[in-house]
Formats: sequence, structure tokens, C-alpha cells
Amino acid sequence: MLASAISAAIWIAIVSLVAFAWLKGSRPERMGSLAVLLGALAVMITHKLLPEGVQAVVLLVIDAALAVAFLMLAMRFVSQWLGVAMILQAVQFSLHAYYLVVEKPHDYLYRSVNNINTIGVLLAVLVGTLLAWRRNARAAK
Repeated sequence: MLASAISAAIWIAIVSLVAFAWLKGSRPERMGSLAVLLGALAVMITHKLLPEGVQAVVLLVIDAALAVAFLMLAMRFVSQWLGVAMILQAVQFSLHAYYLVVEKPHDYLYRSVNNINTIGVLLAVLVGTLLAWRRNARAAK
């Protein structure tokens, strides 16, 4: 029950963040939030449709793709929040890689680090959106 409540809360946060980024953010925040949403959808589809033996590799590929997406955005838009999101996504990739290499089943530690890290990425995008909103409001004056 707790896991489903946490999952639902994270999904609400993702959807809310994407909406907020599209309403108040600039291009980097919109693209970053879109990357987060696409990654979350890919993870959900992976858990629902793929056999358990394949999921670990697919999750690793998804996290690598997200880390590269944030790297490309950070290089293009040179923003600190994008650098933080990229590093956090690299931590996520490392988490999946570790559990895959040692063939360890996903346990409480894995779920905790995964959720905390996901919240960190969401906070990075949120901070970027808030800064862009403030910057755009100042420019409009």
C-alpha cells in the first residue's frame, strides 16, 4: 500500500511539474520536464509489459538516455539546474548498473534511493522553472 501511495504521489508530482514547466518555464525547463515525463512513461511501460528478467537492462538504458538528454540540455543551455539533474540521473544510472551487475533483487534500499533520486531530479526541474519564471517576470517589467 505504501509503495503504491509513493508511486501515485511521484506521478502527481511529475504531471504537475510538467504542467508548471510548460506554463511558466522557458525552453530548457519544458524540454527537461518532457524528458522526465517520457522517462517515467518508459519506466511504467517497462514494468507493465516486459518480463522481469529483461526489465533491469531496459531500466538501465532508460536512465542512460535520460542522463544523456540532461547532458545535451546542459551543454546547450548552460544551466546549473540542468547540471544537477544530469548528475542525479547519472546516480540513478549507477544504481541500476550496480544492482544489475551484482544480480541483486530490488530491495528496500534500491526503492528508497530510486525514489529519493527521482524527487531530486523533479526538484532540480522545479528550481529551474521557478528561476525562469522569475527571470521572465523581471524581463517583462
